Amino acid sequence: MSTKDTTSKPVTQVTTGLVRLSYANIWKATSIEEGADKKFSSALLIPKTDEATMEKIEAAIEHLKAEAIKKYGVKGKLPVKFKLPLRDGDEEKPEDEAYAGHWFINASSKNQPGIVGMERDGDGKLKRITDESDVKSGDYVRASINFYIFYVPSQKGIAVGLNNIQKVRDGAPLAGKSNADADFDDDFEDDGFEM
Repeated sequence: MSTKDTTSKPVTQVTTGLVRLSYANIWKATSIEEGADKKFSSALLIPKTDEATMEKIEAAIEHLKAEAIKKYGVKGKLPVKFKLPLRDGDEEKPEDEAYAGHWFINASSKNQPGIVGMERDGDGKLKRITDESDVKSGDYVRASINFYIFYVPSQKGIAVGLNNIQKVRDGAPLAGKSNADADFDDDFEDDGFEM
């Protein structure tokens, strides 16, 4: 029995190739500003060499730009200061080596994303990951995301919803937290010195 979904996805729903999580708040919803809605979120770092993922993302963005022109455009153009989700890591974060050679998007959702690994259970379904330490910023994943138009009085643009995450492999942590094994990997011995 096949476990693949054969229904066609809308052009605005994208399953990425291998991307890297950065600023991953996927276990607990957080708010950037006091009083704002809490959301689950992550930046997704997309290698500039991943042409297949970029083709799908660009198709979703172009589709929504055309819709936005119809809804909100003036003289066949996008509204002024229309926000686009795709950003260049080399230009916007030149000091961060993790972003070098990558595009990035920020994806979020009010609902926690489904988080699975590569292994399947006895029924052929992907096993869910529930241990927060198993998926973190720096890990390599595939992500299911959806692009949509947002409109608030002060701003219009295209945003990215975070649907699901599939962990593919561990990556070096990006959270700035050091690894205890590496920090204490020396020949220290307690000499019994009293303080």
